Amino acid sequence: MPNSFWDERYSGDELAYGEPPNEFLLSWSNQLPRTGTAVDLGAGEGRNALFLASLGLDVLAVDQSVVGMRKAARLADERGLRLRTRVIDLADFDVEPNSVDVVSSIFVHLPATLRATVHQRVAGWLRPGGVFVLEAYPPDQIGRGTGGPRDVELLAPLETLVSELHGLKIEHQAALVRNVTEGRLHTGMASVVQVVARKI
Repeated sequence: MPNSFWDERYSGDELAYGEPPNEFLLSWSNQLPRTGTAVDLGAGEGRNALFLASLGLDVLAVDQSVVGMRKAARLADERGLRLRTRVIDLADFDVEPNSVDVVSSIFVHLPATLRATVHQRVAGWLRPGGVFVLEAYPPDQIGRGTGGPRDVELLAPLETLVSELHGLKIEHQAALVRNVTEGRLHTGMASVVQVVARKI
C-alpha cells in the first residue's frame, strides 16, 4: 500500500488498531528482556512499540507513514516513554548486525520477496539470545471479513514464514483461529499465524 493510504488511515483522532498492545505480543512479554534495544516493524501508530518501551526497552518504531509515526511520538510524550521513530519503507531499512534484543512484527504484510528479505535481515540484526515475535494473517484469513489484506500475495502460511527465518531457533509456532479485537479494523474471529524465534 502507498504511504498515502496509511497516512489517511492514521489521520483520525482514534487509534485505528486500538490502544492496547497485540495480545500475542503481550502474552510473551514475561519472556522478553527489560533492558536493551528493540525494533517494532510496521509500527503504525505505535501501540506495540509503546508497550515494548513500557517494559524498559530502548525502542525504534519503524513505519512508512509520517502520520502514524507522529502520532506514536506524541503518545510516547504523553505517557512519559522514550521512543525513537523512523519513517522509511522496509525495503530500505537496515540496522547494524548483532545490535538488537527484540524485533516485533505484528500484522505486517509484505510482498513475498520483500518479506523474505526482511526476515533474513532480522536474523542478522538480533544479538545472540535476541527474540523475534511475529503474528500475521495467513491466506485462509481472506473471506472472513475480520481484518487483514484482501490480496493473497501479501499473506503467507506458517511453514513459509518459518522457512524464512534461517539462523533462528523456533521456540513457538502456531496456526490457529482466535478472536482478534484491535480497534475497528481487526475485530472478530480470525485465522492467524504466530512465531517466536530466538538467535542462538
